Amino acid sequence: MIGDGGVDEEEKYLAAGIAGLQQNAFYMHRALDSNNLKDALKYSAQMLSELRTSRLSPHKYYELYMRAFDELRKLEMFFREETKRGCSTIELYELVQHAGNILPRLYLLCTVGSVYIRSKEAPAKDVLKDLVEMCRGIQHPLRGLFLRSYLSQVSRDKLPDIGSEYEGDADTVSDAVEFVLQNFTEMNKLWVRMQHQGPAREKEKREKERSELRDLVGKNLHVLGQIEGVDLDLYKDIVLPRILEQVVNCKDELAQYYLMDCIIQVFPDDYHLQTLETILGACPQLQPSVDIKTILSRLMERLSNYAASSAEVLPEFFQVEAFAKLNSAIGKVIEAQVDMPIDGVVTLYSSLLTFTLHVHHDRLDYVDQILGACVGKLSVVGKLEDSKATKQIVALLSAPLEKYNDIDTALKLTNYPRVLEFLDQGTNKVMANVIIQTIMKNKTCISSADKVEALFELIKGLIKDLDGNLDEVDDEDFNEEQNAVARLIQMLYNDDPKEMLKIICTVKKHIMVGGAKRLPFTVPPLIFCSLKLVRRLQSQEENAGEEEEDASVTPKKIFQILNQMIEALSVIPVPELALRLYLQCAEAANDCDLEPVAYEFFTQAYILYEEEISDSKAQVTAIHLIIGSLQRLHVFGVENRDTLTHKATGYSAKLLKKPEQCRAVYACSHLFWVDDQDSIKDGERVMFCLKRALRIANAVQQMATATRGSSGSVMLFIEILNKYLYFFEKGNPQVTVASIQGLIELITTEMQSDNTTSDPAADAFFASTMRYIQFQKDKGGAVGEKYEPIKT
Repeated sequence: MIGDGGVDEEEKYLAAGIAGLQQNAFYMHRALDSNNLKDALKYSAQMLSELRTSRLSPHKYYELYMRAFDELRKLEMFFREETKRGCSTIELYELVQHAGNILPRLYLLCTVGSVYIRSKEAPAKDVLKDLVEMCRGIQHPLRGLFLRSYLSQVSRDKLPDIGSEYEGDADTVSDAVEFVLQNFTEMNKLWVRMQHQGPAREKEKREKERSELRDLVGKNLHVLGQIEGVDLDLYKDIVLPRILEQVVNCKDELAQYYLMDCIIQVFPDDYHLQTLETILGACPQLQPSVDIKTILSRLMERLSNYAASSAEVLPEFFQVEAFAKLNSAIGKVIEAQVDMPIDGVVTLYSSLLTFTLHVHHDRLDYVDQILGACVGKLSVVGKLEDSKATKQIVALLSAPLEKYNDIDTALKLTNYPRVLEFLDQGTNKVMANVIIQTIMKNKTCISSADKVEALFELIKGLIKDLDGNLDEVDDEDFNEEQNAVARLIQMLYNDDPKEMLKIICTVKKHIMVGGAKRLPFTVPPLIFCSLKLVRRLQSQEENAGEEEEDASVTPKKIFQILNQMIEALSVIPVPELALRLYLQCAEAANDCDLEPVAYEFFTQAYILYEEEISDSKAQVTAIHLIIGSLQRLHVFGVENRDTLTHKATGYSAKLLKKPEQCRAVYACSHLFWVDDQDSIKDGERVMFCLKRALRIANAVQQMATATRGSSGSVMLFIEILNKYLYFFEKGNPQVTVASIQGLIELITTEMQSDNTTSDPAADAFFASTMRYIQFQKDKGGAVGEKYEPIKT
């Protein structure tokens, strides 16, 4: 590498070169202004002599070259004017060949040659052939490259092409092609030779400099791609073979990669398709260090886009057997490059898969074949730890999902789950999320146990620990993942109860091994799926009448499964969740008239309450859930119902905080008076609950007086008053006008007491209750008469 001193030296050489060039350009301009051709040629040759330097890096040389290029453009304009004034172009063409040094002579020759072709005094093909041959005189790599680049620039608009003004017929197109190919070949040789110039220790620097010059060589291929006369036959027979011959024979990694990429980018898609075998045949002949995977991937990407552009082009792909050729070529390349990293192998197969999905989207066997080939290569390396490779695998496995928008199709691919086996836990989760999102996006209903089995095998990264690192997962991410699984479970459905039960059992088998942390997310949705099936069976049973039932699928059987699942939750423990689910199942059993089953679920809920729920807040929530559920159930006989209600009232009376105790006890009053069940209308027990609640409320007041010196709020009394009014309206004979009146007076007295703490919420609630009583009075009729004796 050039040190700071070297850089300064180079700047000096560049400055000196520019100064010399500008000085001679000044004299050249003066000669041009006075139409002195002899001096103009003399000073232009001296100006161009500055390009003979070997002391500049390619970057600095380019700066000097561009200044010379600008001056040569002015000189070319002068030559054109000279020919208009009668100067013979042929004489001018011969005159410039007398310049002393070969490099200035050839630059001047190319400049006059451009004017010569434009004058049409000689066939363009002859002048071009002459120029390209003469440029062989410069064999210095850097100087030769820039000279030939100049030749390419001044001649590109003068090639004898079809539709061109320079003898554009079919015969001369081949002359234009020959000229560009020859110039390209020579430039590539010079470019490749640059790597051998200078000491070995500066190889890295030279490769960087060479890389900066690659466009000079590549422009020739761009020119070829723009020649109208280069049809498919000419491209197939001459252009491509000649370019590939140069690419293969140069044996240079940088040149081979760049030129192969140029070929793919420059020439039309249909040409690539029709010459697929030729271009693929060159790939295994490239140097082992060349990044062939990127070359092939870009080729397949272009062909994929071409296939996607129009359905009309697809027959071309079938005709040339594109898939078979690409598949074979990839196999040969992987075989030839034994050191190719696994991410390169997967990249190739991923590109081939994308191509196949565009061209042969109906051929699942091709897709499976690609996945199978990938499995073959992955089996050698085992579990992937390379992030690039895993990223490519995710792309590979996501492609069919995106294309088909249907998980059913992916489930038909036998090698799909085999590829997943090579991913680590993290990437497996990523892939599982992609699969679930596809199902959600397309609202896919998974409708058979076999498909569910296959699907849960694919997403097992989310439903069980594959490598035991659950503790490392962020809680928020974990919750999101498990919620996705929960949503997926809701997408499983089949009209046939027998198949639906199989689906439920399949899911149960998978989620039960998920571990304690996952079960609270995955068990509830499956329980609700099962309860839907129970209610569907119940509905069918009611509609079927005397028809024979299918004994293999009954609510009883499903309830057994439900019990097992909730037991797993109660062991974890998440008792509050388990209790809620037991109550849900009890209500479903009630609807199916299965008293023993409903009783068993209630018993389990009570056991959880007694043994597992110790937090006072959780107890309050649980007891209200129990009371609410028990009130709605009608299936129990007198004995069972008495047992359950007795337990519920007992739990209510034992709550830690007195206000909560009071509210739970008055809530129990609803267990003894159910509107639509005449057998459950026990006014005395209702009144017993309400009076007990009053005693507790009174105790709360006394405790407040004892501890705070004030009697506290009357809110509990107002709440109990509202319960009195409810049962009064419902016709409970035990709730009399006198008992209501007595409670109203008690509340009024308490509110007017000096010791009572002011409570705006209680005041508003009581006022509202009084308005309600007045409203009922004002109604008139039977209701009004009933309320009339109550004084407000």
